[in-house]
Amino acid sequence: MNNLFIQGVEIDWNKIERRSYLRSIEAIKGVKRLTFSKPITFFAGENGSGKSTFLEAIAIVYGFNPEGGTKNYSFSTYDSHSELCEAMRIGRGYRKAKWGYFFRAESFYNVATMEEEYADFEHPSEKYHEKSHGESFLAIVQSQLKEDGVYIFDEPEAALSPQGQLTLLLEIYECAKKGSQFFIVTHSPILLGLPDAEILTFDEGKIHTCSYEDTDSYQVTEMFINNRKQLLSRLLKD
Repeated sequence: MNNLFIQGVEIDWNKIERRSYLRSIEAIKGVKRLTFSKPITFFAGENGSGKSTFLEAIAIVYGFNPEGGTKNYSFSTYDSHSELCEAMRIGRGYRKAKWGYFFRAESFYNVATMEEEYADFEHPSEKYHEKSHGESFLAIVQSQLKEDGVYIFDEPEAALSPQGQLTLLLEIYECAKKGSQFFIVTHSPILLGLPDAEILTFDEGKIHTCSYEDTDSYQVTEMFINNRKQLLSRLLKD
């Protein structure tokens, strides 16, 4: 039996305007239903392929603030999310999540600022602005990742060194073993290498499963590492 908190999503395109830009995103425009099979789901693909738009809609429909944070966060500095969330319905499992967090690299500064405003005597601030970007995100991981939770990350590698990405990979792996579910948009060949995760790529005009070795992130990184001099010679040739 599928015991995931979020088992799938459905999209009612009748609720989306005919002139909406969403209808021009090849990978998304044909999706009526999508199911998930693993506790860890990666969204991979080229920039502009729709993966962050899709992830954002899942987060909002599930109850997270569009700019990130826990479900207790309620603020808005810039209304930029798409109308996809208005047409999307989530298929929920029989279990109820105990906790969750939505991390967006692009709006992390705003979330860190609100975290200080929400702090009180019982819940003191983590002082994220006093740490580096990478240190702040790892502090969030270590304080927010709990068992039986739902976690949605949009490009978390933007804040992390390779060593930091390995730390995050371990934290995700251990948390998933304790019953949590993850949805992660990433270009990181390190994170994508996490064992037994489902990789959905938004390339080739549709959302479909993809092996780790077939992702562009892996192939381009492998090509660069193994053929760096030849590749750079061709790219930088006058």
